[in-house]
Amino acid sequence: MAKLAVPSMFSMRHFLVLSLALNVSLILRTTYYESEEGSKRFCLKKKMMADADSESVIHKPRLAISSTTLTLGNSTRADHPGPGGKERVINLDHGDPTMYERFWRQMGDKTTIIIPGWQSMSYLSDTSNICWFLEAEFAKEVVRLHKVVGNAVTESRHIVVGTGSSQLILAALYALSSPDADEPISVVSAAPYYSSYPSMADYQKSGLYKWAGDAESFDKEGPYIELVTSPNNPDGFRRRSMVNRSQGLLIHDLAYYWPQYTPISSPSDHDLTLFTVSKSTGHAGMRIGWALVKDKEVAKKMTKFIELNTIGVSKDSQLRAAKVLKAVSDSCEQEKSKNEESFFKYSYKLMAQRWKQLRAVVEAGDLFTLPQFSPAFCTFFGQKMVPQPAFIWLKCEGDIEDCESFLRGHKVITRSGKHFGASPQYVRISMLDTDETFIQLLDRLLAIQERQ
Repeated sequence: MAKLAVPSMFSMRHFLVLSLALNVSLILRTTYYESEEGSKRFCLKKKMMADADSESVIHKPRLAISSTTLTLGNSTRADHPGPGGKERVINLDHGDPTMYERFWRQMGDKTTIIIPGWQSMSYLSDTSNICWFLEAEFAKEVVRLHKVVGNAVTESRHIVVGTGSSQLILAALYALSSPDADEPISVVSAAPYYSSYPSMADYQKSGLYKWAGDAESFDKEGPYIELVTSPNNPDGFRRRSMVNRSQGLLIHDLAYYWPQYTPISSPSDHDLTLFTVSKSTGHAGMRIGWALVKDKEVAKKMTKFIELNTIGVSKDSQLRAAKVLKAVSDSCEQEKSKNEESFFKYSYKLMAQRWKQLRAVVEAGDLFTLPQFSPAFCTFFGQKMVPQPAFIWLKCEGDIEDCESFLRGHKVITRSGKHFGASPQYVRISMLDTDETFIQLLDRLLAIQERQ
């Protein structure tokens, strides 16, 4: 058997090569493993991203990991700047739903409309309708989408279109108030409530209604209006009315009752229900929302408010919204035949991926905690699923009393729990921003926990 010849001595050249290899190895080891904590952080990120890639069926993006930061192979927005490093201020105070942009880019011309210069010139759309500025095409697609998703009853309902759900909330408060009452009707919502409710109720100092705080502690006799947000903004839990008295009037704000955020258990069947394009499809810039109203007189008063406020709602925005809603419904109905992901399946998987990554980061330390949700059966997907809200309701633990100020010190802009009628130990953080921003948020939260 042939034997390998082993030299008895190494030449100087061998020693130089060996020395160079050892030095390179030492440099690489120092770069990747500066400390035991740094090693843990790298391994956590690598596992987190590997899990996300192995489970995600989203064709774009594919997430890539480096030794120091989490980056993306493909950005949510083609024209969006890169992460920008540790000095970048991450502003997640508002729920700007830019994460959906990739899906709509992939749709190409399916949602493109051309509006000739002579079209939509009149104030009027359909004078036979209570809401005379409601475009028929938009109304048709609203009814169709609710039927496809199964999240709202539309039969025997009047549709009132508004410039976003914010205008519709004010229209509903106006419609449910009595001009002949001795005092303004109380407006309440269970804490933590949507942070804009108090300012909406009190901004104009109306003599018709006024903010009266947390519904759980409300004990005033007489009529009241309760705003029921379900799933709730900011914490993501499903809600029911809290006061439950005979003179109560309810407004159900269901902006997030869509299958990418929460299991659809049954069609909502309420007297007055609000929805919005911004959170259902991500088209916040259209400024379009709609109300499903059972009572004819309430629908008339809501329409009158919008007439006095803005003399109707943009026809161009309604026509564009109709095209988008049609594309969503088409994607759901054609999913099996065309072997393509529907909008809601795409969105659900993206939200699931983000929540899994977020929980991995938060559970890596004990500085922050997140709400825990129970799974429920979703009639739309035909399976059990766990809620994955559009916002993070994050609590700072330990001796951190003001979570918003603490995170601001690390250049993460959030909204304090005090604006939601809750403790300042909580903050609300948007989950709907671009991939770059979200990945940098995870990286920043990991870095904060390492330094504590």
